[in-house]
Amino acid sequence: MTVPGHCVPIKRVNRKPALPVDAILPGVLESLRTTPSLVIEAPPGAGKTTRVPPALLGLVPGEVIVLEPRRIAARLAARRVAWEMNEEAGETVGYQVRFEEKIGPRTRLRFVTEGILNRRFLTDPTLKGVDAVVLDEFHERHLDSDLALALLKRLQRTRPNLLIVVMSATLDAGPIAAYLGNCPVLRSEGRLYPLTIRHIPYSPEPLHIQVRKAVATLNAEGHTANILTFLPGSAEIRRAMRECESLPGLTVLPLHGDLTPAEQDRAVLPSALPGFRERKLILATNVAESSVTVQGVSAVIDSGLVRRATYSPWTGLPTLEIGRISKASATQRAGRAGRTGPGQVLRLYTENDLFLRPGHDTPEIARTDLSHLLLTLRAMKIAHLGDLDWLDAPPADAVASAESLLDRLGANAAMAERLARYPLPPRLSRIVVESLERGVGEDGCRAAALLGLGARSEKSDLLAALDLPPDPRLRQHIEQLLRMARPSKQDHHNDEALLLAILSGFPDRVAKRKAGKQVLLASGITAELAGEVPTYEFMVALDVEDRKENPMPLVRTTARIEPDWLLDLFSDRVEEQATIVWNRSNDRVERVSALVYEKLVLEETRGAASETEAADMLAAKALEVGIEQFVDRATLEHFTMRLEFAGFEPPDIAGTLRELCLGLQSFGDLKKASPNFMPLLEERSNARLLNEVAPLSIRLKNGRPTKVHYEQGRPPWIASRLQDFWGMRDTPKIGPDSIPLTVHLLGPNQRALQTTTDLAGFWDRLYPQLRPGLARKYPKHQWPEKKA
Repeated sequence: MTVPGHCVPIKRVNRKPALPVDAILPGVLESLRTTPSLVIEAPPGAGKTTRVPPALLGLVPGEVIVLEPRRIAARLAARRVAWEMNEEAGETVGYQVRFEEKIGPRTRLRFVTEGILNRRFLTDPTLKGVDAVVLDEFHERHLDSDLALALLKRLQRTRPNLLIVVMSATLDAGPIAAYLGNCPVLRSEGRLYPLTIRHIPYSPEPLHIQVRKAVATLNAEGHTANILTFLPGSAEIRRAMRECESLPGLTVLPLHGDLTPAEQDRAVLPSALPGFRERKLILATNVAESSVTVQGVSAVIDSGLVRRATYSPWTGLPTLEIGRISKASATQRAGRAGRTGPGQVLRLYTENDLFLRPGHDTPEIARTDLSHLLLTLRAMKIAHLGDLDWLDAPPADAVASAESLLDRLGANAAMAERLARYPLPPRLSRIVVESLERGVGEDGCRAAALLGLGARSEKSDLLAALDLPPDPRLRQHIEQLLRMARPSKQDHHNDEALLLAILSGFPDRVAKRKAGKQVLLASGITAELAGEVPTYEFMVALDVEDRKENPMPLVRTTARIEPDWLLDLFSDRVEEQATIVWNRSNDRVERVSALVYEKLVLEETRGAASETEAADMLAAKALEVGIEQFVDRATLEHFTMRLEFAGFEPPDIAGTLRELCLGLQSFGDLKKASPNFMPLLEERSNARLLNEVAPLSIRLKNGRPTKVHYEQGRPPWIASRLQDFWGMRDTPKIGPDSIPLTVHLLGPNQRALQTTTDLAGFWDRLYPQLRPGLARKYPKHQWPEKKA
């Protein structure tokens, strides 16, 4: 393929110091004249960001767009390139980021954040007028950059002259080159200046203390330039600022993505005061890791940590966790110290620790919420993820979770286009759209802006937070949304309409207050309220965060809702359920009828269970506490032994108890009915035949009835006074096998004189021996000599 050689004159520059990447620029242009894709590897400080994109202007007639991973990188890169061209940003070179742009009618080189290009694809699928796209610092593998690369590759099939250049300092170039049709790979020389890298031994001290000591070490060694320190997040930056503010000769400045452009510029640009050289200690997140040359920095302190946003498709909740950076990120951070001269790097972790770290970070597409990605594809009429060729395919479970959320937001093809108009996550876009329809668009934009910035308000209730005056950054965000949404003028607030709009964006985050500061989410997960406990019972958990260091997810912002609203908006999700429960306080069965939204009970009523339902549970609970609570244990055991002796099946205690429980509701009812248990059990066990085989009693020769005893492991036996057996020579027998009973012959004191199964033998052999003693001991009783 040959790219048209139309060349546009570029102003002669005289502000270009020599940079290593300059050596490969002729090769870059030559490669792109024959092959439309190219991968460039260039270490930090090589100059790829500021030299490669403007070099492409002479190669193509149209625009060159450069994707940067962060707003600060896009602004600074555009300003630097414009300066090298003796121009101001907004002329040949411009930038376009959220809330700010410097673009003019002559702009041909445009530095943008990655999401800007993807939004342009929505309205301009062919990227009319764009002839080259450079993906800078692609190693960071943001979700938007992966999507942009997939869309560009697809577009290149119909626009073969479209140039795609992928650049990074720490990129694994092989897979990217293979993905782009085995395109060429060009490598630049190393960094401009040497680095001295030291690893600090492990310390148990808090991170902010370690930072202060590292700064003090550099000061003691005579370091006089700016110091750039990498920390995981804004919270760690604030702690380190307080710890280091007393260090002499240093202005301590933060640098992170939540700052305004002016605040970021204060950290990275030289002081504007003539003749004033300010020495800075810049405390930064990884926004300063790529594409930013912080003026005057010759030392880097690297904590080796980063705060990563991830997402759990199982809980549906975002998670933030502090983790160790990869080897590639460590290289990137170290490179910040060698941009303008020899540099020093102090790593607050050991060399062995670095050795054990992964080579590269996990791409966002493998660890984050994909709902915004899939919304963009729906708006582009790309029905399936498989319609795009991905560098790394997203996980199936995360895709399913995102698809489910979009379906719940009603993001069909038409709605997806409306939601994708706004630079917001799908939930917040849904709030804006719904609030416009309910006539509260201004308030909806304010709410979406507040939630979109993730601002931590002193008020945990959203409506209360909206009553507070907005800070400049929030006001800027609100104004942008108002310009895009163009809502009708509101003459009053309608809290219910606004809250309904908010609910439409968070249908899966409905929660119900439990005891204390705990709430139950609709998913069944228990979370904890971070702020004051709201007075309302039902709410939407808007800002929820699940961190490993917390025992349960933390809810920072809530909004009131009414249960009836769920019936109105999501009637298909509300079910009427009936369950049979045991009332422990009253020991009775109850039927609970409830309206349930997912796993939340909206309202419930209690009443009597049906006869069969009550019998099932009442019998089960009676067996749990023990059948002896309602039936005499000895009587039941005796009956069981009779069955065993007779060779019958064991008694159906559970079935009999359940039959007895028919028509009953409580233990009190069961105790009143318990005298009927044994007769019912006997009836179910064929009492007539049982009495024949294992009788309860027998009659002796004198007509006296005597109880037959049945015991485990012993033959059946009877007991009565010796005189009651006078005249009986045959031992009584029972059962089909005529088993002789064991006879207990009792004396006047009701104690056994003899136990035998041979009455005839007793009378013949033993009685004559016992008679004299009995006569002496019990003279009032007759002890005849005559044998029976």
